[in-house]
Amino acid sequence: MEERLSAAAADGREDAGPELLVEHRGTVATITLNRPARLNALSYGMLEGLRERLDAWERDDRVRTIVLRGAGGKAFCAGGDLRTFHEGMRTGDDLQRRYFAVEYALDYRIHTYPKPIVAVMDGIVMGGGMGLAQGASLRIVTDRTRMAMPETAIGLFPDVGGSWFLSRVPGEVGTYLGLAGPTIGAADAIYCGLADVHVGARLPEPELAALRPAIDRHFAHDSVAAILGSLESEERPECREWAGRTLQALHKRSPTMLVVTLEQLRRGAKLSLAECFRMELNLVHGALEHGDFLEGVRAVIVEKDNRPRWRPERLGEVDPAVVRKFFAPRWSAAQHPLVSLP
Repeated sequence: MEERLSAAAADGREDAGPELLVEHRGTVATITLNRPARLNALSYGMLEGLRERLDAWERDDRVRTIVLRGAGGKAFCAGGDLRTFHEGMRTGDDLQRRYFAVEYALDYRIHTYPKPIVAVMDGIVMGGGMGLAQGASLRIVTDRTRMAMPETAIGLFPDVGGSWFLSRVPGEVGTYLGLAGPTIGAADAIYCGLADVHVGARLPEPELAALRPAIDRHFAHDSVAAILGSLESEERPECREWAGRTLQALHKRSPTMLVVTLEQLRRGAKLSLAECFRMELNLVHGALEHGDFLEGVRAVIVEKDNRPRWRPERLGEVDPAVVRKFFAPRWSAAQHPLVSLP
């Protein structure tokens, strides 16, 4: 039995066709993200639809296992619908702030769901897709998996629980993934503890295992400036090319969000899952106000000139007071939008 659920009305889209497909086979319920033309990017309506389904299936004794997958063969989910975000941020639409609260609550729900959830991370898995998948009971990767948390490239930080799951990757690899945002495949995803099972041809050796000593050495520093300086000092022939590529990537990122991200990951390592999500909602409000997020989406996603004008443009000009403001509480504990997360 297959159900077709359209989220178009919920988020104001006019595209034809349902955004979520639901199929029941025996005790297994499968929900498919169905926006293949947009690499299954998450709309507000899709988040609400997923939440409603999980609520219903928790009470349904006929459903014992839930499978999450993406349509189209190219992506599980490439993240949030950033084009819609950009328009909403430009017009001051408050939906963007509501979106993140709903998304983080959904991600937390998956982490703590009482029934097994299987995430089939076939194809591109980034941002919001990682948020859906990382809380699953079983995380499957394939030969086509291309995983990343590239948020600093668009003036954001690795959210959707990145404070939790990146800070728990062995050594400093999670710090590297969060700051530089490289794309990794199935073998590296399993090596990092970001996937459980590989389905496909023989799994190659993870590249990150060979790079681990260099990553741990360079990304253990407590400031972005020190990390850059350490990478610049790399002279070993086997690491020099990687260090150069990493430096090139970091120099393109938002300086402010690099500093915010490093602090976020250091704090996240000491917080509970719920505390991580509450911190991230605080941070994302700061990002919406700061301006680099809007500019990054414009440059990378909308106009695609890949020339974001960060404020400030240089790491040395980042004001520590501005960074502290990101982490300053916006709500009392009792009034936090995610206060209900146990």
